[in-house]
Amino acid sequence: MVYLKKLFLSLMTILLLTACASQKDVPYFQNAGDVDLSQSQYLYDARIMPKDQLNITVSTTDDLAAVPFNMTIPTPYTAGQRSSYSQAMLQTYLVDNDGMINFPIVGALKVGGLTKSEAEKMIQEKIKPYMSADENPIVTVRMPGYQISVLGEVARPGTFTVSREKISVLEALAQAGDLTIYGQRKNVQLIREDATGKKSIYVFDLTDANIINSPYFYLQQNDVLYVTPNKVKAQNSSVGSMTTLWFSATSILISLTSLLYNILK
Repeated sequence: MVYLKKLFLSLMTILLLTACASQKDVPYFQNAGDVDLSQSQYLYDARIMPKDQLNITVSTTDDLAAVPFNMTIPTPYTAGQRSSYSQAMLQTYLVDNDGMINFPIVGALKVGGLTKSEAEKMIQEKIKPYMSADENPIVTVRMPGYQISVLGEVARPGTFTVSREKISVLEALAQAGDLTIYGQRKNVQLIREDATGKKSIYVFDLTDANIINSPYFYLQQNDVLYVTPNKVKAQNSSVGSMTTLWFSATSILISLTSLLYNILK
């Protein structure tokens, strides 16, 4: 019985030491007071990538001057037994693998790699020659939405549609319900594909507040975040249900042994 008591005390000591050690890896931004925030003082502007869908609107003082540059499609609806059409909607432009779109009148335009404001200025200059000299067209480029994926040790893994034009790593993890207790805060991986199709992997350490200065802090279209499970989760996965039952049986056996000892002593 003395052996069992010593074994119990040893196990409790190991568990307490493990808990104390793992607590250091849980909080985010542990060095927040040491971060140089001046490096993060810039406004992020997403760049247009292949497979993006763009809404492009041209506005002019003379409504007729803008008509050829605003591609519209009728929206069908059914009224009773007859099909009709509601007000036309602007057609979206799909950016091809070379970063090109086919814009009315002016033809092929390379928008891949440009920011929205850069694309607006470029399209504005391209369409000016087709208008009167006193006309100053306003071009608006919008991304109606893009997708990111968050996988691994988060509460709600999945693919999310971003309605805004920028989202940070932290906001993406928040949409997925944050990391579980089994997720490695120091090993959050970002899988990104560039305009040429080349894939790269970057690693974030959420315990380091310098993450906000990272050039990868804001996500791009089709980015994938993967939260690596820690050793505890990996061990639990390999243990399986039979080992769990074995631990339960051992616990019951120890309890019965202790009870019999107290009765018979």
